[in-house]
Formats: sequence, structure tokens, C-alpha cells
Amino acid sequence: MSYYLMLLLSRICCLLPASLCELMGQALGNFAWIFVPKRRKILARENIKRCLGVDDAEADSIAKASSVRFGPMLFEVLRFPVLKDRMKDYVEIVGLEYLEAVKREGRGAVIAAAHSDNWELMGGAFAQAGIPLVGVAMKQKSSSMDRFINAYRTMIGMHITYKTGVREMFSMLADGWFIGLIMDQDTNRHDGILLDFFGQVTNCTPGAASMARFQGVPIFPAFMHRKEDGTHQLIVQEPIYVEKTKDKKEDIRRATQKVTHLIEAHIRKYPEEWFWLHDRWKSVRDD
Repeated sequence: MSYYLMLLLSRICCLLPASLCELMGQALGNFAWIFVPKRRKILARENIKRCLGVDDAEADSIAKASSVRFGPMLFEVLRFPVLKDRMKDYVEIVGLEYLEAVKREGRGAVIAAAHSDNWELMGGAFAQAGIPLVGVAMKQKSSSMDRFINAYRTMIGMHITYKTGVREMFSMLADGWFIGLIMDQDTNRHDGILLDFFGQVTNCTPGAASMARFQGVPIFPAFMHRKEDGTHQLIVQEPIYVEKTKDKKEDIRRATQKVTHLIEAHIRKYPEEWFWLHDRWKSVRDD
């Protein structure tokens, strides 16, 4: 039932002006902020203060903006049917030539991204620009919502696989596909490695470096930023190549640390656009 409800909402949003959808998204985000648990707001505020060195008032402002942005982000996803045919007008890609050069060589690559701005739109922007992108998704608890979001990701040009489809990812990477991985969430301690992030010991996922090293392909850090006019800028940075020495773990650690520092630099530049409500240091605290 919720699948068809989302389709109906999407159809309505596609008929409405973009400016009205933006206002509705802001209103939804502000309304949802009221219901964010107090402990989660405190967690976000303390993480922001510790990472950015700001006072309580500024930390609260950043935390709220980080949450409210999910309203407009949802409406942008609902408007995928009208955005996909004019993506170039909506998302400016800086550094696309890096990816195109690798594509011309017939090689694949790993795109290392973060939960900054609208990462769902990022995949669509790459796909519509001609980059054969594999989006690695986490299965939603609701089967209807999982069906909806994956249908829209596919509609906008992405191939979707789940995090459990590691064999498929390696195979497609060897065939010249670009694998998109979100690199800024906490993972379990068994699968993660401890690195520096905002001057703190942080559990990080080594998946991008591990895949890139095995296949001998580059990693491209890429981050979204929302501009003042409501459009977006997708910034692709220069490639990172993983060394292949006798010390595999150290090769992966060094490359993952480079990516992590670039994620940190982007967050420092646009702190309101990152997902501060995520408990980024949970597994380290649990240890």
C-alpha cells in the first residue's frame, strides 16, 4: 500500500512547481525536527561541538539544518521522473572529465561518497551524464519502501545492488562499471578499521580501498553541495590509487585515511549538509 501511496505523491509533486515543492520540503523538515528524540539532538550537538569547535547555539543550528534538509531531499527524489531528463540544469558536475578518462580506457572505478546534501541525486546525476554507475544500497526495513526507492534509483539510470552482493560488485567493476560507496557511516568493529576523523579515533569502512586495490582501479572521492539557488554542485576530486605492496592492510589503511580526510574537509566546508544525527562513534564507544 505504501508503495502506491509514494507513487501517487510522486505524481502530484511532478505536477507542482519546483519552488512549491521546495517550500513543502522545508515545512516537512521543520515539522519532523520536532519529533527527533531529545537524546539524538544532544548527541548531534555534542559531536558538532567536538568536531568543529563551535558553541552550543551554533551547534544546535547546524544540527537542525542537518535534519531539516531531509524534507527537500525527499521531494527531490519524488520529482525524479521530471528531473532525469534535465539533470544537467539541476546538477553541475565538476571534475566529470576524471571519470570520463577512465571510462574511455574501458576501466571501472570506485566512487567514494558521503551523506552530504542529496546523495540519492548524486547517483542519478552520474548516470544521466553517461557514467555506468552501480549504487550499493542497504535494504530498507519496509519492503514497500525498498521497492519504491530502488525503482526510482533504477528509473534515473543506476544499477542497484545490496551491500551483500560483493561478488556482483567485483564482477561489474572488472567489466568497467563504477561502484558508488557511501564511506562516512559507522560499521561494526569486525569489518572496520580505526582511523583519524576530526582528530578522533573513528571506525571506518575499508570497502572502497579493498575493492580498488584488488582490481587495480582508482578511487574518486565525490561530494554533493546544494547551492543558494536550490540547484546542486557535484564535486569529483582527483583519483586516489591504492598501493599494492606486500602489506595489504597498510595499503588499504593509507588509502582509506586519505578518503576519510577528504570527507572531513568537505564536511568542515559545508557542515549543515552532513548527517550529524547519525551516531558516528557508537562502535568505538561500545569498545
